[in-house]
Amino acid sequence: MALTPIVELGVDEAYGLLAGRFGLRDLPPLGAIENEDWGRDYLLSRFQELPASALAEAGLTWDDEFGHEPGAAITPGGEDGAP
Repeated sequence: MALTPIVELGVDEAYGLLAGRFGLRDLPPLGAIENEDWGRDYLLSRFQELPASALAEAGLTWDDEFGHEPGAAITPGGEDGAP
């Protein structure tokens, strides 16, 4: 079975997996984020909290079609607190 790259997920699909399959309950309501520029990025970033084994069991991978994995997560302010 081929794994689906997480970056290919749409907002509805990502939300459904996070809330349904992985049981995340602290997500904002779908209606509040589905049409926001940051909504999809936020949902995809939440997959970084999950172990690779759980993602694989759900048929997901971080690798894209070229075999690239995501870079380090970027947090607001960075490690040095700079904006």
